[in-house]
Amino acid sequence: MAAAPSARAHSYGQTEINWDKLDKTKFYVVGAGLFTGVTVALYPVSVVKTRMQVASKDVAEKNAFSVIRAILKADGVPGLYRGFGTVITGAIPARIIFLTALETTKVAALKMVEPFKLSEPTEAAIANGLAGMIASLFSQAVFVPIDVVSQKLMVQGYSGHAKYSGGLDVARKVIKSEGIWGLYRGFGLSVMTYSPSSAVWWASYGSSQRLIWSLLDQGIDHGEVAPSQSKIMSVQATGGIIAGATASCITTPLDTIKTRLQVMGHEKQKTARQVVKGLIMDEGWKGLYRGLGPRFFSMSAWGTSMILTYEYLKRLCTIEEL
Repeated sequence: MAAAPSARAHSYGQTEINWDKLDKTKFYVVGAGLFTGVTVALYPVSVVKTRMQVASKDVAEKNAFSVIRAILKADGVPGLYRGFGTVITGAIPARIIFLTALETTKVAALKMVEPFKLSEPTEAAIANGLAGMIASLFSQAVFVPIDVVSQKLMVQGYSGHAKYSGGLDVARKVIKSEGIWGLYRGFGLSVMTYSPSSAVWWASYGSSQRLIWSLLDQGIDHGEVAPSQSKIMSVQATGGIIAGATASCITTPLDTIKTRLQVMGHEKQKTARQVVKGLIMDEGWKGLYRGLGPRFFSMSAWGTSMILTYEYLKRLCTIEEL
């Protein structure tokens, strides 16, 4: 006989820490440090992905490894961290906005779907997906200008792109030539890329976790002790990999178009339709999947690292019950 909904909720409840149980100040301060560390480790993958997506047909390297070799040969290891300072500066406030919106929306969404008596994985997919989408929408106001500036730094001097002295120089030149809205170039596509990507990622993560726990028969025996930390982390990591793989396959074409729009100079400005037409004309439909390998790896590796860090952070910041 299948476990009753309350039993299944209890089993997952042993591994879940809700927003109201967290020390918010500690959560934000410690989280800034932890996520900065994760960004340092995975930032080079973003640089490689971006270079692959914007390269002109005649200079495009065949794969990610040839891109890495070219960067190291030209700029050394610092070349893999172009635009990093800009990203870190903007990432902290953006993540605060994202995580706050994510957790508060997730709680509200779970309450909203409870009356429908859906299966636990379905409830998790809806609540997590809705929370991920809304959190992404709120954070794009900060993320998009950071994206525009950092991506221009990532590709400067490459495949005909302009050179800059730093993030402030990029921002100054963009505003001078295009006005403040130049920093929001590709905003619509960013929302169309990151919001569905975030929704798919969090929906996949939430539902896959619950499916994995059900396969492991957690909570079926009412007398069973809480799962070990190693088992919890293994399930969370597996959920992160599944979520990253799913989201990257679905949203890479939009990401490629968005990246190309954001790094173009003012004199070369094109519409999204023109970018798509050019890519298909040069390389066929596979052109829309440029950088899929690095993006697949980035979203899976970032997703797994992020979720393990995030869940660890929540355990670290749990308010002790008296």
